[in-house]
Amino acid sequence: MKEELKHIQFDNRNHIRSTFDIVRIEDLLSRELDHDISKNHIVKFYVIFFVYEGQGYHTIDFTDYKYTSGTVLLIRKDQIHKFFRSPNVKGFLLVFTEEFIISHLNRMEAQKSMQLFNDSLSFPKIEFNSEEEFSDFMVLLKHLETEYNIKDSFSAGITRSVLHIVITKLFRIKAKAGHFIERKKYMSQFLQFQKMVEEECFKSKKVQYYAQKLSISTKTLNTIVRHVVNEPAKAFIDGITIMQIKRLLIGTDHTIKEIAYTAGFSDPTNFYKYFRKFANNSPEVFRQAH
Repeated sequence: MKEELKHIQFDNRNHIRSTFDIVRIEDLLSRELDHDISKNHIVKFYVIFFVYEGQGYHTIDFTDYKYTSGTVLLIRKDQIHKFFRSPNVKGFLLVFTEEFIISHLNRMEAQKSMQLFNDSLSFPKIEFNSEEEFSDFMVLLKHLETEYNIKDSFSAGITRSVLHIVITKLFRIKAKAGHFIERKKYMSQFLQFQKMVEEECFKSKKVQYYAQKLSISTKTLNTIVRHVVNEPAKAFIDGITIMQIKRLLIGTDHTIKEIAYTAGFSDPTNFYKYFRKFANNSPEVFRQAH
C-alpha cells in the first residue's frame, strides 16, 4: 500500500509559543527528523527559502527549481515540496504561520504579505538584481536571526517588524524584475474567488457556479480573473483542479477510480480525459513519476 504523504505542522521546539522560526538550511539538512525531507511532503505554514552560498534544486508542487547564491524561493501553506541534499548549500529558512503575520500587521498589510506567496499571482523564485540588494538582504536576515535568539519581551515585536521589511523588499525586487505587479483593482474579489475554487473545485468546475456564489455575472468574473492573472476564469479553475488532483495522486493511496469520484467525476473515463488534457499524461504515469 502506498504511504500517505506526510503533513508537516509548525513545530518550534526552541520557542514553544512562537509562531515564527528561523533555521539554517545546512542545519536542517543534518538534523534527525521524524520524516524524510528529501521526499514529497506538505507544509502547513509559510517558508522563505534563501540561499547565500552553494547551489542545488528544490521542488515545489512537482516543479524543480534550480537555486544558486542569491536565490529566494517562496513556499506557501499546503504546498507539496521536497529538498535535495546539496552538501555545499548554506542559507536561511524563515518559517512562520499566517497567525504570526496577522497578529502584528493590519488586515491590508497582512493580506499583501500573503499575496507574495500566492503562486497564482507570481513566480515562486526570486533572483536579486544587484550585489547591493543581496548584501542588504543578508544584513536583514542576520539581524533577524540575532534578534530572534535574544528572547526578551521586545524580540517578538522586532522580529515581526523585520520580517515585514523582508517581505516588502521581496515585493520590490519582484516588481523591478517584472515578475509581480501589485494589482489593487479587483484583488479582493479575485482572492475570494481563488479561495472558493481551492475549497470547492471538486464540487463544481463551472464558471457560472462561482459567479452565482459571488453574486456577480460570469462576464464580470471573467473580467476580474483576466485582469489579475491574464487568463479566463475556466482556465484558472481547471489549473487549480489539476493541482488538487495531483496532490491526491501523490499524497494518498486511493485508487485512480476513487480519486476520480473524489474529484467530482461520475465516470472515470472522463476523469482520464480531463487529466490527460491538462497534465499531458495519464494519472498512473504522473503518480509513478513522482
